[in-house]
Amino acid sequence: MLGYGAMRLPTSDGGHANGWAPDGYSKAGIDQPTLDAQVKYMLDHGVNYFDTSPAYCRGESEACLGGALKTSGYARDKYMIATKLSNFAPQQFSLDACKKMFADSLRYLQTDYIDFYLLHAIGNGGFETFSRRYLENGALDWCVSLRAEGRIRNLGFSYHGDQKAFEWCLDNNDKYKWDFCQIQMNYVDWLHAGGVNSRNINAKYMYERLTALGIPVVIMEPLLGGRLARYNYAIANELNALDPKASLAKWAFRFCGTYPNVLTCLSGMTRTSDIEENIATFSPLEPCSGEELAALERAALAYLNLKTIPCNDCKYCMPCPYGLDIPAILTFKNKVTTAKTMPSAREILDMYEKAVPEKLRRAERCTGCDRCKMHCPQNIDISNELAAIDKWVDGLIDEEIAK
Repeated sequence: MLGYGAMRLPTSDGGHANGWAPDGYSKAGIDQPTLDAQVKYMLDHGVNYFDTSPAYCRGESEACLGGALKTSGYARDKYMIATKLSNFAPQQFSLDACKKMFADSLRYLQTDYIDFYLLHAIGNGGFETFSRRYLENGALDWCVSLRAEGRIRNLGFSYHGDQKAFEWCLDNNDKYKWDFCQIQMNYVDWLHAGGVNSRNINAKYMYERLTALGIPVVIMEPLLGGRLARYNYAIANELNALDPKASLAKWAFRFCGTYPNVLTCLSGMTRTSDIEENIATFSPLEPCSGEELAALERAALAYLNLKTIPCNDCKYCMPCPYGLDIPAILTFKNKVTTAKTMPSAREILDMYEKAVPEKLRRAERCTGCDRCKMHCPQNIDISNELAAIDKWVDGLIDEEIAK
C-alpha cells in the first residue's frame, strides 16, 4: 500500500531535486548512489509501486528512477512503474508531441511497457485546456489503443483543478474503462478540501464516486505536501493523547490506509530515515478506529483554523523568472503560523533569514508577473501571498527598529 513518489529525489548536498537556485537549477545533482540504495531497500521491504513523471526533477526523475530500478537486481515483473502524459505546455499538445513523450518515458525508464499511465493533472487550466491536451488531439484514444496493445497495462488520470474534467472522465467511464484514478486525499481534504483551497473538492466525494464505479484510488498528498507530517501544535494536541509515540506522518498514513478501495498511497520520500519509518507504518498498516477517525476530524478542524497557505511544496511554480524562492517563502510563513507559541519579531526575522538566506530571493522582489500562478496545482494567488508576507516582514522590521 505504500508507493514511492519520485518527485523529491535525494541530491548530493542532502536536499532534494526539486530545490532551485537563482538560475532555475539545483545547485547539487541527484545523488544516484543514494537513490539506488533507497530503491533497493524499498524493493527488499515490499514497496513495489514507483510513480514518476517527465515533469519531475527538471526532467531527470524518469531516467534516475529507471536506472535505480534496473540496477536493483529485481526482475521487471516484480515492480510497477507509473508515469504520466505531462503535456502541460501548448507546444506539447499535438499527438506527435505526446507520442514522443511516451517514447522518451520508455527509454528513460528502460522498459517496453508502463504499468500505470496517467493523464497528468487533468483539471489544471480548466476544461478547455483538458480538451486540448487529451481529446481534440486524439491523445486519449491513442492511450486506449496502447492499452489494448499491452504497452500500457493500466490507464488512469490524476486530478487537480476544474471539477468538470473529473466529472467528464467518470461520466465517460463506460467508454474508457479507467483502471485507476489518482486524487489528493488526506484527513483534512476528506471533508474540508474547500477550506484548504477553494478550488478543491472533498476527497470523500471523489473516493465514493470512484468506488461506486469500481475504480481503484491512488492517493497523492497524504501528508498535504508535508504539512501534516511537520510538528503542528493544533494537530498534535488532538492526536498525542491517543498515541504519544506515533509521529504525525503515521497518523496521516493510517487514515489513508483505512479505506478499502485504496490501491496505494504515494509518499515523496527523500531521506532514508523517512523510508524506514513509513515502511514500518505499513508493515502492517493498522486501520483507524472510529475514535481515531473522530480525533483526526478534530485535528483537521484545528488545522484549518490556523489559516495556512495551501502550498504543498511541489515547486511547479519554479523557477521564478526573477529568482524568488517561492516555496521557501510560503513554507516559512506556514511554519510561523503553526508554531506552538508565536515567535517574537526577532525570532521570525531570524527564521526568514534561515529559510531564504539570499535577499534577492525574498518576497520583496516579486514583480507580480503571475507566471507562477498558472503552474500551481493549488491555484494559489502567489503574488498576493508574497505581497502580504513582504508587508508583514516590513512591519516586523519596523517593530525591531523601534525598540
